Order: sequence, then structure tokens, then C-alpha cells
Amino acid sequence: MKANLKLGSISGVKIIVHWTFFFLIAWIVFSELKRGGSTNSILFNIALILAVFACVVLHELGHALTAKFFGVKTKDITLLPIGGMASLERIPESPKQEFLITIAGPLVNVIIALLLYFIVPVQDFIYLNLTETLETLGGFSLQNFLFSLFIVNVGLVIFNMIPAFPMDGGRVLRALLAIKMNRVKATQIASNIGQSIAVLFLLIGLLYNPFLVFIALFIFLGAYGENKMVQHLALLKAHNVEDAMLLDITVFKPEDPLDMVVNKLISGTENNFVVVKNSRVQGVLYHQDIINNSNKNVLVKDVMNTDFKTVNSNDNLEDIYILIYNEKHPFFPVIDHENLVGVIDATNLNEYVLLQAKLAY
Repeated sequence: MKANLKLGSISGVKIIVHWTFFFLIAWIVFSELKRGGSTNSILFNIALILAVFACVVLHELGHALTAKFFGVKTKDITLLPIGGMASLERIPESPKQEFLITIAGPLVNVIIALLLYFIVPVQDFIYLNLTETLETLGGFSLQNFLFSLFIVNVGLVIFNMIPAFPMDGGRVLRALLAIKMNRVKATQIASNIGQSIAVLFLLIGLLYNPFLVFIALFIFLGAYGENKMVQHLALLKAHNVEDAMLLDITVFKPEDPLDMVVNKLISGTENNFVVVKNSRVQGVLYHQDIINNSNKNVLVKDVMNTDFKTVNSNDNLEDIYILIYNEKHPFFPVIDHENLVGVIDATNLNEYVLLQAKLAY
């Protein structure tokens, strides 16, 4: 979404603040005003949230920079109200590499917590009872600010190390299991453990805290999605694009009227089309662009998208699977010696996965 705020990049990794993050800031201001909080309390809490998310960025950079060391690129880091997400190009199949990439994030929070432990100093709070601690934290001093940040970083480590996908703990567990067994089985075991934890959270949430219900859903779906993805990648191993690509496709020339495309769209089952001239791909016509311009008297070249990716017919389907689910438009012309030989998209790749799954049994 265009409302997302781009903060810049660190070591080639873009830092993006998702637009929903600003709802968190608005909610903090609203909550403080509702309970009669002062300007100082509002500013204190906003500053704390910003500091927490700075720690989240460092956490995700721990993942990203370690991944970079192993040759894995990170597209960006996105800040959401519930935390951060580093969009790694892929997760290495090597258990050792996955373990190091995963554990690097929580280790950053451990280092921050250790630094804050000695700066605050935390022991001044440890010897207070709960009532005294709450009274002390009621002020808006720098010491209280840093102690709160210390508690949050400790909490981030504990939460992230829950052995359930999509948290870091789930990946650490999978990496350790994969040392002794294949990756698919390791993922299935880690996923089952994660879903069991999700059910436990759900039951506790229904009884005591509704927020845990949301966390339970987050964990359950994350575990399910990770398990399915690894199973699919295993099925696609040793297969290439040529095995799954669509051959019977309609192509258009840049000088064709868009009306021809609209008629084909209505009369057939294809939604996206490749634009070709002299056997070379010139652009791609995406479904939504065709619909948006269907009432105009224009040519294909006026509507086609020239910012597209192509794949080679001998590319590994594992890589294409990841590419398809990371791209806005999961539709790619397939090239062989610079000539168009077919296309591949999410629909026919999923069908190929289903066929392979049947053949595997």
C-alpha cells in the first residue's frame, strides 16, 4: 500500500513501516486521553513504543545480516503493530545455517537486555516488592524508561523462543530436529508442537485473556502454512519449470487493440497475457490493468507492463514456488534462449503440486 512509510535502508535492506502501525500510536494517545493521562504520559508511552520498535528492527537486522553472510538476501523489514517481519528470499535447508540465522534475532535482544541491565541498573528494581515497583514505574524518568525497555527485550526473547512457527523458536526447533532427520519430517514435528501450543493458548485465552486467542490463531496458521510450504518444496525438488509451465497460451502484439484482449478475456479462461514482438517478450498484460482500461480505445502497448520478471525453462521449481508467493503478480513468461516458450503462474503451479502429491502416495 502506498501509505506505507519507507525509512530508508541498512546494508541494502529496506526498512518499511506498515500503515497499520500508525493505528497503534493513535490507540496509545486515545487510551491515555481516555484515562485522563497527561501530556508527559502520552509522550513517554509513544517514545517507549518507538524505542521498542527500534529494538524490533535490530532484532530483524540480526536475522537479515546473518542471512546475508550465508548468501541469502532480505528484501525488506516491515514494521507491523504486532512486531517486525524480515522478508528473507528463502530459508536455507542447511540446519546449521537456519539455526544461526534464526537465533541471531533473539541474541540481539539478549545483548540489548544485558546492556540495559547494567545501565539502569536493574537490581534497584529487583529488591522492591510489586507495589513499590509499580509506584516507582509511575514516574516518567529516564531510569523507568530504560527499565521498561529492559523488560520488553526480555519479553521479546521469551516470546520469540516459543517452539512454534512462525516464531523463531519454531525454526530453532526445526533446525535442531533436521540434524537427525529430513527437513519435511522435522517441520511436521515442529508444526505439530506449535499447533498444540496454539490450542493451549486458545483455551487459556478463552478463560482469561482474549488477546491470547489472537496469538493462538497466529501460531496455528503459521505452523500450518510452514508445514505445507516445506511439503510442497519437497515435492518440487528436482523438477524444473519446463515440467509445469503452460504451453497453450494466447499472446498479443504491442500494436493490437486492447479490445482484442478484452474479448479473449471474456471468452476464455486466461487472465494474464504476454506481449510479444519478433519472438521476444515486450511486456505483460495483467488482469486488473485490462479491466481498468477496458473502456478505452487504446493499444496493447499503452497498457502492458514493462516492469516484469521472466524465468528460464530449466529453472528449479523450488525457486519459482518461492518467487511466485513473494511477488505481487504471480505470473511469469518462460524463456528459452530469449524466446517465449510458455508461462507459469500460481494456479498451474498449485495444480502441479497436487498432481505430484498424488503420485507420491
